[in-house]
Amino acid sequence: MSWLNYHHLLYFWTVARAGSIAKASQELRLAQPTISAQLKLLEESLGHKLFERQGRRLVLTDVGRTVLRYAEDIFRLGNELRNVVNGLPSGQQLRLAIGVTDVIPKLVAERLIQPAFDTSPDIRITCREGPLPQLLASLALHELDVVLADAPSSEPVSIRSFNHLLGKCGVSFFAAPKLAHLGRGFPRSLDGAPVLLPSETSSVRRSLEIWFDAQRVHPLIVGDFDDSALLKAFGHRGHGVFAAPSIIEDEVCRQFAVSVVGRTEDIETCFYAISVERRLRHPAVVAIAETARSLLFS
Repeated sequence: MSWLNYHHLLYFWTVARAGSIAKASQELRLAQPTISAQLKLLEESLGHKLFERQGRRLVLTDVGRTVLRYAEDIFRLGNELRNVVNGLPSGQQLRLAIGVTDVIPKLVAERLIQPAFDTSPDIRITCREGPLPQLLASLALHELDVVLADAPSSEPVSIRSFNHLLGKCGVSFFAAPKLAHLGRGFPRSLDGAPVLLPSETSSVRRSLEIWFDAQRVHPLIVGDFDDSALLKAFGHRGHGVFAAPSIIEDEVCRQFAVSVVGRTEDIETCFYAISVERRLRHPAVVAIAETARSLLFS
């Protein structure tokens, strides 16, 4: 079994923070050739280059950035261990880095993430939003603990990822007061009616179009939106009917002053927690999954 040399890791961590071997040598009070030799040994033991030279600068490689994240956690925990042994407060703060795909409605994301705040009184949550491929790349580099998405991971990444189904629900259709009459004769009432749809890259958009065809209705598409909150804002202004997951009916009606004109269970919106672990272990992620399955989608 090969063992990680933590002295070598300390030299790497110091160089990465200082930005150069020269500055690190001053901080460590070691000769530059000594530090260079230790870095080379660390790279050989890991089997990857950790730095690459760009002009006079040392720049971390992709593997180097991953190693740095682990090194920061290792030495942070080491300081906490020393403080605990000395009878000082540990100051440990539970952290959660979470990615949310940009097609998930903000109200759904808020309800999914909320249980994480109950896992620790001083938890610190970092949320990043973006397209699924970009978030999966960050997950592969261990920059994120979990990704919340409306579709399972099928993108090629450098490591395997696992899809954990949180739940699924039907779809509700909403309209401002001036379009509330469309609730009579739903779904036939949608034929020729103005609708606001998510962007064509959304899985929900494709499901809606298939459902419209099955119902033999041809609504007038007056807007396509990447941002679900902006879509609802225009729906609030009465520009068209819009759809959202049924689990947030009450919040949508209250926040955007709209009413439900119809519902369908034929369209399922699914939500997943994507992780690099076959079994979820982070306490905040476990809380998200358990609450979603037992309460939110029950």
